[in-house]
Amino acid sequence: MLYIGLYLVAAGVGGIKGSLPTHGAEQFDESTPQGRIKRSTFFNYFVVCLSAGGLIATTFVVWIEDNKGWKWGFLISTMAMLLSIPVFLLGSGFYRNKIPNGSPFTTISKVLLAAIINSCSGKTTSNAVVNMATSPPSVSTQKSSDTKSKKGQEKTSENESLETQTQSFKFLNRAVNNTPVYTALKCTTKQVEEVKVVLKLFPIFASTIILNCCLAQLSTFSVQQAASMDTNLGSLKIPAASLPVFPIVIIMVVAPIYDHLIIPFAREITKRETGISHLQRIGTGLVLSVLAMAAAALVEVKRKNVAIKHDLVDSTKPLPITFFWIAIQYALLGSADLFTLAGMLEFFFTEAPSSMRSLATSLSWASLAIGYYLSSVIVSIVNEATSRGHHKGWLSGGNLNRYRLERFYWLLCVLGGVNFLNYLFWACRYKYRSTGSKK
Repeated sequence: MLYIGLYLVAAGVGGIKGSLPTHGAEQFDESTPQGRIKRSTFFNYFVVCLSAGGLIATTFVVWIEDNKGWKWGFLISTMAMLLSIPVFLLGSGFYRNKIPNGSPFTTISKVLLAAIINSCSGKTTSNAVVNMATSPPSVSTQKSSDTKSKKGQEKTSENESLETQTQSFKFLNRAVNNTPVYTALKCTTKQVEEVKVVLKLFPIFASTIILNCCLAQLSTFSVQQAASMDTNLGSLKIPAASLPVFPIVIIMVVAPIYDHLIIPFAREITKRETGISHLQRIGTGLVLSVLAMAAAALVEVKRKNVAIKHDLVDSTKPLPITFFWIAIQYALLGSADLFTLAGMLEFFFTEAPSSMRSLATSLSWASLAIGYYLSSVIVSIVNEATSRGHHKGWLSGGNLNRYRLERFYWLLCVLGGVNFLNYLFWACRYKYRSTGSKK
């Protein structure tokens, strides 16, 4: 029953995190600069709200579970979710609701299958079917179009860009055929171009996975480090398991500063609506993650030197060094998470076709999940590769002071640096589709 409950929670959280960012962002008028600026603010505070929930969960709910029992913790969480439903529904009369028009997975699968089957059958792509929107406008049409609203012009421009066949991913152009092998696999140019747009997002998505590998260390080795240090704050003893509160608080503090101070200042310099571009924001997060791993390695060296100096390498006593040293890597990784997650959500939302925005924003959470799983894989590989004969692996054994954790952190630092270079390669070649990102 416990696992059933956990899987149901995972399914519910997946639905909320996959749909809510897109639903919230669509409430703003993306045809105006002010609307796009407010939408950017929404993504910042969406991450803040997630952090606020995490703060309550890791403090108040944990305290309830420790002092009153697990059933009270689960009960409070359940009641909070039940209460959120009517609160959400109260605004249903004011929401801008997008009419569903099919699953993006259906479109992607259809285009890929059509391209493969048409290639195998020897049929060539036909360019005979071209949407009238791609034809050169007449003089009278041009005059009438000049009187349209800016919103209408932008929508027409977006449609035209998707209804004109491009030469990227040429193989997929084979999906467009007047006489397909199977009529159910008949694809339009727009569908093919939408799939191409999503595929172009994948290099950026893949470049953020290593960052989430680094984030995974906050709840594993960083907690073990803190547990071996002096966790007293005056007369108060801080549980090592509560240290993940640090990055949460950092996000809640930095987000308003970023939105109300840094961005307006950057906007004056760059003359860009968003201050810095979405890709620059993601890149900033990647750089911060590299710095965080370097700081973590240096702190670990200092921690082990203290253990050696006081002859406490094999002792279970707390080391005479404050756990606030660990706060450095927590602060850097918390800031990295804010820059990257909010940047990814906005980037994927604005660049994806309107019919695939929920799928695109979900890539942010997929990156997080893959990063955490990959972290476990990297730890296993490192232990296997570094264990020779009687020598244990870098991260093997029950004594943290005997670990080579600083080497592992340096490894992540190097991987993060190489990953950032890979990110620069793709980011410098990416061409924005959205209006707000171009200005």
